[in-house]
Order: sequence, then structure tokens, then C-alpha cells
Amino acid sequence: MTSSFLLSLTTFAYLLCTVLYLAGTIFRFKPLLSAGTIAGAATLLMQTAGIGLRWVESYRMGYGHAPLSNMYESLVFASWAIMIIYLVFEWRVRQRALGVLPALFSFLAMAYASFSKDIDSKIQPLVPALKSNWLIAHVMTCFLGYASFAVSFGISLLYLIRKRFPEDPNQESGFIVFLPGVSQLEWFNYQLVLFGFLWLSVGIITGSVWANSAWGTYWSWDPKETWSLITWFIYAALLHARNLKGWKGERVAWLSVIGFGCVLFTYFGVNFLLSGLHSYAR
Repeated sequence: MTSSFLLSLTTFAYLLCTVLYLAGTIFRFKPLLSAGTIAGAATLLMQTAGIGLRWVESYRMGYGHAPLSNMYESLVFASWAIMIIYLVFEWRVRQRALGVLPALFSFLAMAYASFSKDIDSKIQPLVPALKSNWLIAHVMTCFLGYASFAVSFGISLLYLIRKRFPEDPNQESGFIVFLPGVSQLEWFNYQLVLFGFLWLSVGIITGSVWANSAWGTYWSWDPKETWSLITWFIYAALLHARNLKGWKGERVAWLSVIGFGCVLFTYFGVNFLLSGLHSYAR
């Protein structure tokens, strides 16, 4: 059994997970939501095994590096991080109806990694700049931040949907009855943004230290560095506005949506549209 086989299975397993969450929410059938959670946890374990096996395969090929060095591997890790953050979050808040969007995001990341002609899934040797112990620390911390922002983005979308419906349980219908109230969704969004912001901050710091050891400078205004900083400022503004200016509700939700748009551009737009020191991450 190869890592490619396991990770390909992971793609379809995340699709199943998404369908279970979606069906459970639409038909208001809690056993399907429970099945979605079980499927998500099982898929996460399978994906973890696939990532570990790919790492072993790298050593067997004589490269010996963590599977975090190119676009394919980063997409795999991103989907893994989204699901593990969501499952821990779900375990804490006991709200399984929130799972459809994180499961969908994990599926889309894996589907793009597995089926896009622009993505090379082969294990490749590291370029000199990546031969550093800082690789794992920098990539993992950044992507834990990005994954948390992805889940908060999903919560923000649900908040904006939930806001359009009355809070009176007697007037609620459809999948809305399974969603938490707007105040809960707003609090969930804040917690996830705060968690992601802390990890992104650590990721930027570790990246700066790595840059200094590799290129002799902590900051070079590389496009990805610049857009990572822009993303950091947007989420910093969100936390500042909420904690010190009293912002809540739709303004915070929309700022979270904008912030995740910057995350997507930092990850995809910079890689494919702009050149720089991070161009190797394709």
C-alpha cells in the first residue's frame, strides 16, 4: 500500500463525510450527523497514516524530508489541519450541524491536490532553501492558523445565514433548527479567529527566523511575506475591533470572510500569479 493510494481514498472519504453532514442537517436526522463525525474521525486517521507513509517513502527514496515541501503536500496538510481543528472544536461545543462546511473544505483541498493537472504529487528532493529544521515549524504553524481561519470562515457564513431567520424556535424551519443561535455562532467565530491568529503569528515569526538563516535577512517583502502580513493585520483588526471597540455581529463576520479571502490569495494567488522566494512551494 502506498501513500498515494491512502490519500486518494481520503479524498473520497471526505466527500462521504460532507454528504453525511449535509444530509443530516437538511433532513434534521441526528444519526447522520453522528455518522458524519465518525466518518470525519476515521478519515482523519487514514489521512494521518497516508502522510506518515509518504514521509517514510521520502526516506526510502533518499530525500528524507517531511511531506510539507510543495503544493500537493501543503494541500494535504491543510485538509488534515482543517478537519482536526474542526473535530476538536465540535467535541468542545457539541454542535455537529456545523460540520458540513469544514468537511467540504477538506474535501475540496484533497480533490484539488489529487485531480488538478497543475499539481505534481511526486515526492521530490528539497531545494537548498528548504533544507532546514525550520521547515516543519514554519509550515505547520502557518497552516494551523489558516485551517482555523477556514473553520471560522464557515462559521461566519452560517452566522450570516442564521441572522436572516428569527430566533423564535416556534418559527424556525428546515436546517436552521439545528444551528446554534447567533450569539453562540459569533462567540465560536471569535474563538477560532483568536486561535488562528496566535498560530499565524508564530508562523510569521518562525518564517522570519528561517529567512534569516537561509538568506541573511528576517524580512524581504517577498509577495507571500507581504500578503501574510496583510492577512495578519486584517485578523488583528478584527480582534481589536471586537475586544476594544465593541464590534460584534455581522461586521465581525464579514471581516472574517474578508480575512479568509486574503488567506486564499496568500496561498493560491501568490503561488500562481506572483514570483518570489516562496515560488518553490508549487
